[in-house]
Amino acid sequence: MKSVSISGSLRENVGKKDAKKHRIEGKVPCVLYGGKEHVHFVTEETSFKKLVYSPDAYTIKLNLNEKEYNAILQDIQYHPVSDNILHADFLEIFDDKPVTMHIPVKVIGTSEGILKGGRFIQKLRKMKIKALPVNLIDDLVVDITPLEIGDSIRVSNIKKDNITFLDPPNSVIVGVRVTRVIVEETPENAEGAVPAEGATAAAPGAVPPVGEKGKETEKGKEAEKGKEAEKGKEKGKKK
Repeated sequence: MKSVSISGSLRENVGKKDAKKHRIEGKVPCVLYGGKEHVHFVTEETSFKKLVYSPDAYTIKLNLNEKEYNAILQDIQYHPVSDNILHADFLEIFDDKPVTMHIPVKVIGTSEGILKGGRFIQKLRKMKIKALPVNLIDDLVVDITPLEIGDSIRVSNIKKDNITFLDPPNSVIVGVRVTRVIVEETPENAEGAVPAEGATAAAPGAVPPVGEKGKETEKGKEAEKGKEAEKGKEKGKKK
């Protein structure tokens, strides 16, 4: 695993006033535990740049008064308003003792399901592992190439020698889901009639054009006049 070096100096006094004084000077009060005794020290806030503002995981080489310790960052506290680092806890690690830490998940490949229109999801961006320091890895590489729509990769599907995964086995790491598609149905004609070629089917309840309506009215009047004329002729014959 990648490692960063941090230099610091031991604290002569331990207390709120002393810690406040160091913070004003741009330093962060820290504690190293896990060994025979707790070690109180301070270091520059800029030393946390790689540890805090990066998704990568690191082991740390602490240089305190010309003495070196191997450690990992265990906890960190921030100011609620300024986000400045107020305090940090480091855990000393040893070659013969397993270490628990979070490592980032790195996704590679192009899923077959995504190419077919599926939607990619990633549930876990970091995974909790336990291993000896020599077996710690920088990241967990997950290849999504074989995933079809509806497939997923769970914690139980990942196997690494000399590493124990501590997340629930059934937890989904990545997957490909179905994309929701809205299908609009085209309504059929009310009577099932098919419009003639070149003609446009009238929508239900549509009003005929003014010209067409006028023609129908004229035809109706002529038919009525014809009927009246026929009736007049029949009356004349009877007389």
